Amino acid sequence: MLTLVLPRLVDVSAASRRSVSVVERNVAALKSVYWLLLLSGFVEPLLYLLSIGIGVGALVGDLPLPDGRLVSYAEFVAPAMLASSAMTGALAETTFNFFGKFKYMKLYDGMIATPVRPFEIALGELGWAMLRGSAYSAAFLAVMVAFDLTTVVRALTALPAAVLVGFAFGALGMAVSTFMRSWQDFDLMGSAQFTLFLFSGTFVPAQAYPMLLHWLIEVTPLYRSVHLIRDVTLGVGGWAWLLDVLYLLVLVGVGLRVASRRMGRLLYP
Repeated sequence: MLTLVLPRLVDVSAASRRSVSVVERNVAALKSVYWLLLLSGFVEPLLYLLSIGIGVGALVGDLPLPDGRLVSYAEFVAPAMLASSAMTGALAETTFNFFGKFKYMKLYDGMIATPVRPFEIALGELGWAMLRGSAYSAAFLAVMVAFDLTTVVRALTALPAAVLVGFAFGALGMAVSTFMRSWQDFDLMGSAQFTLFLFSGTFVPAQAYPMLLHWLIEVTPLYRSVHLIRDVTLGVGGWAWLLDVLYLLVLVGVGLRVASRRMGRLLYP
């Protein structure tokens, strides 16, 4: 039994170390300008919160939750901005940056000459994307607490949820990027991302849309992300959390599998 299990444990440990080495490479390459990346990803959702959540919110007033409780418009919008920030941070790293390293810098061609495998490259790049996304999420949650839009305890609970959202979109973005042929193809991704941002219960409850569109919105990944984080930050209970978490975990698994398989085919012609 020991001889059967031990090699597997060694392989898992070695694979983890190789994935971490990919993260370390990215940290070493960008550590001098990393604070600029963090600032750029943090400012945009903050401006949306201040302009729409608080500014327009003064005109909108309170909104009802499914349990009948009324919350301010800023409290309604802030969790959506957090989910959108996690999505944006993860996609920025696993789409444009990943594509540039893959297609033009040929960075991964050198990596596969070592024991590092495509799945470990994908996992390492996703881990690096999550360092960036987690920093955005933590900073934005601090702002939400400062504006009294959630409590400290709920913010601490929402941070792992935001990290999961980043993992899901990072894996999805990496998988999609392996099918891109040129930079022009990313125009389609940008349009899809902006559509999700507008129509995922971000600024208006999904129930406000016609029934068919309402159902379509509820199966999108950003809606499930917004729903999860909004429930956590507002203290809304229910088993729907489990559905959101399961949805995002499946997205992580499928995205990583597709990305690693596509990288294997492209790197080993």
